[in-house]
Amino acid sequence: MAEISRLVGCSDWIDMEVVERERTPEPAMKLGIQFHLAGLSLSNTVSFLADLGVERSRNAVHDWVRKAGLQPTEGRSQNHVVLDETVIRINSQQYWLYAACNPETTNLFHVRLFPTTTTAATQMFLAELREKHSVDSAVFLVDGAQHLQTALSRAGLRFHPERHGNRNSIERIFRELKRRTSSFSNCFSHVFPETAENWLQTFARWFNGPN
Repeated sequence: MAEISRLVGCSDWIDMEVVERERTPEPAMKLGIQFHLAGLSLSNTVSFLADLGVERSRNAVHDWVRKAGLQPTEGRSQNHVVLDETVIRINSQQYWLYAACNPETTNLFHVRLFPTTTTAATQMFLAELREKHSVDSAVFLVDGAQHLQTALSRAGLRFHPERHGNRNSIERIFRELKRRTSSFSNCFSHVFPETAENWLQTFARWFNGPN
């Protein structure tokens, strides 16, 4: 069960205009999104909403998260950026979640799923990151993965290999993410990779929010 402070946090960061035609009251939808991202399974989220008098299905809650289309906030300038990747399973297949974060605040800047982990995939991730944030003068903290370092070099970005220290921030995020998804036995089963990526980006936006 997630900490109660994460369950009852501010919901102003959730923009529900894209689902304004929903028959469910907006406060209930925001609460459902928060509860699911904070650690409740879809079934438990539905049960909690039912206790509040809102009868909706698991698919409805899942659709709220998908339609909200939340992503990490853009336009940040940073001195250091932690860059890393981890394996995510979707329908028994391996995908790689790329993530970049602030080592001090652990705020996520950008997350993306790729079917493989290569220099080309890393270059694509870096190009998207640079479009969203001012990171050209930042020092990227990476592990010993050669494809990460090669992509950074080709992009003309500075980097520093580091196994511990400030890089622990991204490891903590990955551990929390995997703890969260491991409790959702149906989260990444029978879904398209795009759906899983949408959930991961929404999770990143929630993780950065004032919860």
